[in-house]
Amino acid sequence: MSLEARLTILLALIVALCVGVSTAISRFDISAFHAVVFSLLLLLPLSLLALRRVMAPINRYLRVLRDGVAGFRDGDFSLSIVADRKDELGELARLYNRIGDVLRRERQELFQRELLLDTVIQSTPWALVLTNASDAVLYANTAARKLFHEGRKMEGATFSTLLDGVPESLREAALTSADGLYTIAGGDEPEVYHVTHNRFTLNTREHHLHLFKRLTRELNRQELESWKKVIRVISHELNNSLAPIASMAHSGRLMLERGDTTRLPLVFDTIDDRTQRLKLFLEDYAKFAKLPRPRLEDVQWQPFVDGLRGMAVFTLASPLPTGKARFDPAQLQQVLINLLKNAHEAGGPADGVTLSVQTQGNGFVLRVQDRGPGMSETVLANALLPFYSTKSEGTGLGLTLCREIIEAHEGRLVLANREGGGLEVRIVLP
Repeated sequence: MSLEARLTILLALIVALCVGVSTAISRFDISAFHAVVFSLLLLLPLSLLALRRVMAPINRYLRVLRDGVAGFRDGDFSLSIVADRKDELGELARLYNRIGDVLRRERQELFQRELLLDTVIQSTPWALVLTNASDAVLYANTAARKLFHEGRKMEGATFSTLLDGVPESLREAALTSADGLYTIAGGDEPEVYHVTHNRFTLNTREHHLHLFKRLTRELNRQELESWKKVIRVISHELNNSLAPIASMAHSGRLMLERGDTTRLPLVFDTIDDRTQRLKLFLEDYAKFAKLPRPRLEDVQWQPFVDGLRGMAVFTLASPLPTGKARFDPAQLQQVLINLLKNAHEAGGPADGVTLSVQTQGNGFVLRVQDRGPGMSETVLANALLPFYSTKSEGTGLGLTLCREIIEAHEGRLVLANREGGGLEVRIVLP
């Protein structure tokens, strides 16, 4: 029976009793008004008692529902209600239980998905650090803890404070806002990382995601593949040159045997031409393979940059340092000429190509910047690989040779896209 029917029956019984009592009392020569008042006074306690008995289970169900809804608000879906009534309260209790079952299943599925996602993130070799607007670490995976905090927990600490104990190159890569390729000193040999930084808003709060992808093993594998490729290229070029040389030499021998010397100059010219082409081809690759050690000497920046102006066009972005630097001027000049040439070929305005030299600690930072389209993530990750080139006629040795020269100076070379478009090549010299 529904609640409405129960309350209607109760009200009808009270009215009927009130009328019956009033009628019975009016027989004793009492006015109708006094009879009604007397009957109400007599039946009021009984009516309240009956109403209380009817409302008791309703109040009990409402309290349980209130506690259950409060549990939903606090994320507790464990409370269930006995739904043995056949009225609206029973239907409401059954509906509440179904909602609780759905929420429990969804929370369990969400927990499983979060556990799976956390397992994947913790297992990835990429170091991932999530910080808030105050630079406090909200999340760090296993690779990040090993990279920045010797495997210890990082959550709650200030990220910039944790960076005080890491190599300077790693600190620079973590604190910069530009994505790029960084060579991190430390350990048995330098490690190459591709670093990306993403800012996003979650629940109206700003977050910063730092991602450090170790590329050393991948670069070594790519480098091995590149060497295999260059061996095939050299073998192909040798065969293409030696075959016609051998053929022309054989033809020349036959001409001599027949006494025909009129065409011998053409034979020798052809052999000489193919030999010279082969010689130039091999010299280009030998430059990379036989890079000499730098001959360090004290150099003043002003005359060095003045000498560079005659070989490349650029705008000096800041005043030059007055102190001396120690490097191989010929090799560094070769690096800067190559970088400035690439900057002009990037497609940006010519006056957007700039060079700056600044003091940093005990060393110097050189920046070659342009306003071209920059590099995609794929090109940025492969730009320093030998023989990797996006140019149709490029050898893919320019940037690799620059990196080799800078690392031979115990420095590092960093490629990073600029905000607003363009590329920055940063050279750090000790």
